[in-house]
Amino acid sequence: MILGLIPSRLNSKRLNEKPLLIIDGLPIIVHTFKRALMSKKLDDVVVCCDNEKIRDVVVKHGGKAVLTSKKHKNGTERIFEYAKKIKPKFVVDVQGDEPFVDPKDIDKVIDFHKKQLQFDIVVPSMLAEHNESSRNLVKVVFSSNGKILYFSRAVVPFDYKNIKAKYYRDLSIVSFKYDALKKYNKYNEGKIEKIEGIELLRAIENNLNLGTFKATNSGFAVDVNQDLMKAIDLMPSDKIRKLY
Repeated sequence: MILGLIPSRLNSKRLNEKPLLIIDGLPIIVHTFKRALMSKKLDDVVVCCDNEKIRDVVVKHGGKAVLTSKKHKNGTERIFEYAKKIKPKFVVDVQGDEPFVDPKDIDKVIDFHKKQLQFDIVVPSMLAEHNESSRNLVKVVFSSNGKILYFSRAVVPFDYKNIKAKYYRDLSIVSFKYDALKKYNKYNEGKIEKIEGIELLRAIENNLNLGTFKATNSGFAVDVNQDLMKAIDLMPSDKIRKLY
């Protein structure tokens, strides 16, 4: 079984009640789960949330949602609370603040992971062509064989020799082998994870094998008000939006 889980929490430091903010007539979380449901590879899609307001709006719009503990430090911990009841072969984490997520990209991540089983966790990356210095963009450093070496909010690797380096950011679809997700949740918050504020650094700090491939998605997370305004402007003409 391949289980799609969407972690979502009500409170955000930068946008109040972010999952419920309206874009083109629908809350952000509804856009996300409706697009995830269009994946041809996911066997089920469930929103894992920390508040009844999110659960109720998801159910109202025909989705599945479960309440999870408010004590989780991040979305990876949140989705495991539900995943451990199901124990699927793969768990695909689709971030709840990605209202432009493309279902075809979800399928590409799953197809890649099924072929590259040496990786415990797969995080696709895409070229950061604009605003790569933003602390909201998590940069991905990886080797020639696709093994992820590090994540950072800084611009890495540092272009010391001025060779016009290319920078890659993470795409917010993460595929876990179930056993890897289980291991992750046995580890304590890591030293580097705490410094950078990037949850998957915990997996790297504990020697799980993370892999990536280059994606070409044009979606973006809604992190700040500027992102929200951009999303409100773009959503009415979005091709996938016209399908739901």
